[in-house]
Amino acid sequence: MNTRRLRAFVAVAEELHFTRAAARLYLAQQSLSKQIAELEADVGTPLLTRTSRRVELTPAGAVFLDAARDVLARLDQGVTQARSVGRGEHAVLRVGFIVGAALELTPLILGDFAERYPDARLELREFGLTDPTAGLGTAETDVAFLRLPCATDGLDVYPLFTEPSVVGVRSTHRLAARESLTPADLADEPIAVGRTSDAVWRDFWTLARADGPLVETSSHSEEMEVVAAGLACCITPAAAARFTPRPAVRFVPLTGYPGSTVAVAHRAGADGTLVRGFVETATATVARERETVAVIGNVAGTQTQSR
Repeated sequence: MNTRRLRAFVAVAEELHFTRAAARLYLAQQSLSKQIAELEADVGTPLLTRTSRRVELTPAGAVFLDAARDVLARLDQGVTQARSVGRGEHAVLRVGFIVGAALELTPLILGDFAERYPDARLELREFGLTDPTAGLGTAETDVAFLRLPCATDGLDVYPLFTEPSVVGVRSTHRLAARESLTPADLADEPIAVGRTSDAVWRDFWTLARADGPLVETSSHSEEMEVVAAGLACCITPAAAARFTPRPAVRFVPLTGYPGSTVAVAHRAGADGTLVRGFVETATATVARERETVAVIGNVAGTQTQSR
């Protein structure tokens, strides 16, 4: 079995016509028919049925077509990358993220990926709250750490872990001394939210508030300053207490409300070697680091007041 026969089969399977497929490959029709026959002998079963009027894939041929396309796509991509490295270039993977990325797991994932792909160069790009897709929606990044829920149309998404939600309030706020809060406790409170058109994102971080006071921000640090000033409270991941503490801000567990999920994602269909490798690395790292994931998912101890 060789790639010439695979390409011949893919061409016939896509055209369902030997004459058109032969013209597409710049081959004589007799030579194309011979290559298909040789491939079927290699595989050990008929891949096509052909009459004087039409050509069709057999059930085995339909299965083999997917495999053939995958093999050829990987081979072509490998050739492109090898030539690039041969010219002294390095394959670049643009990794997008919003604040926090994958939390304590971020350096572990990036380190594991670097070991697995030593010739690849990572470019990390941080995005504000205006773009919950971290550059995937605008094709500025190849793969990204997302904070779900957000709009994921056109994306392939792979959840990694979920952490609890908390409420950030000014330390002198009337709710700051509470051991926990519920969504009902925030009914009359202004809520800070990212300045984005992503309705899924906005609904989650504002308790799906149809009306009522909202304060729009462009970044998490801006959001924290708004809360510290007492202009609004915010719904935020529990990790904010560890990663972005602010003077005069307290984080109180939010009960009766779902947590948010960190995921790795890429544009649908854009699953080249490095993108696929990054997803596989991220999921494998998370599966290995169970203790760290358990700590992230534990709401206990999230209450804190910066000193």
